[in-house]
Amino acid sequence: YTSGTTGKPKGCQHGTGGYLAYVTGTSKFVQDIHPEDVYWCMADIGWITGHSYIVYGPLALGASTVIFEGIPTYPDAGRCWRIAQDLGVNIFHTAPTAIRALRKVGPDEPAKYNYEFKHMTTVGEPIEPEVWKWYHKEVGKGKAIIVDTWWQTETGGFLCSTLPALRPMKPGSAGPGMPGIHPIIYDENGKILPKGAGQAGNICIQNPWPGMFQTIWGDRDRFVKNYFERYCKDKNSKNWKDWPYLTGDAAVEAPDGYYRILGRIDDVINVSGHRLGTKELESAALVVIEVAEAAVVPVKDDIKGVVPDLYVALKPGYKASPELEKKISNALATEIGPIAKPRKVWIVPDMPKTRSGKIMRRVLGAISNKKDVGDVMTLANPEIVEAITKMVQK
Repeated sequence: YTSGTTGKPKGCQHGTGGYLAYVTGTSKFVQDIHPEDVYWCMADIGWITGHSYIVYGPLALGASTVIFEGIPTYPDAGRCWRIAQDLGVNIFHTAPTAIRALRKVGPDEPAKYNYEFKHMTTVGEPIEPEVWKWYHKEVGKGKAIIVDTWWQTETGGFLCSTLPALRPMKPGSAGPGMPGIHPIIYDENGKILPKGAGQAGNICIQNPWPGMFQTIWGDRDRFVKNYFERYCKDKNSKNWKDWPYLTGDAAVEAPDGYYRILGRIDDVINVSGHRLGTKELESAALVVIEVAEAAVVPVKDDIKGVVPDLYVALKPGYKASPELEKKISNALATEIGPIAKPRKVWIVPDMPKTRSGKIMRRVLGAISNKKDVGDVMTLANPEIVEAITKMVQK
């Protein structure tokens, strides 16, 4: 089941043979998993990443797979690297959310442990270049290959990624389409954006592939409407070429054919006609040395339509100040352009987070727009919501 936060959860019905073949193939050729490897994917086993890349993929290849349940920074920031050392892990797989948390609370911890990763995967959301560089230098000790994979519950396995030793790594980029996967980017009007245009659009997949889901359980009409109808030019066509798969993500294709994923289509802010990905803005904020975490939310504006508010949490040892707010705001203008300057930079003591460590941007957006934040008692730190609300709405 997926996307319960934006509507009724969708049951993704996968096949058996196609799905198993796809996760096994991508585990082998993207993650370089061999029978002698000790592989650790730190995802929750209940999510699709757990199914595809903790259980089916690595076990089908005969590797040893580590199953982990818990918080990566508890009881201390060295927990992950201690487990990797003790179990002899040589392939590591986690999400940017966990990487950011580990970088924030224990930036120097990996060097204290005697492990050696040959390969590291990142998955689940776009990773900011500054976080990628820390992951490579500190966690991978400058030796491990990184693949920044992009895919979804619905797709079964990776859609975009570099292949180890065959395509160069590029911080902040998911890489090209996987072999046999042919991405295409459309604008809002159904026009195909040319390669290297540098324009954000809606990334789709032109062709079917073995790992894709077959239907939404019990709701075939919703399956067609949500994923295939938008850019279909002939609703009566039986030709798969007329039914591109709509991923729901926004992306930019670089001249080298690498795709930079900007987040969900809903995460693209239209400021005075300029489409800005929230991930682009957050990445720019993380260039500032003092910043540990960043979250951008859209705020309604009478003139520009929508403007970004930027929330940041600082690394230990740094203090908030008007000068630092200005420095962060200027960084966005320098990295992206003056149009990217936020309405306001809010330096907060911590971000509202789920128990798995994911920043609740919905809550921050409600605060900025002076709306009801809803029930926050299931958050890991519900008390921070009240503190931020007082700061922003005073």
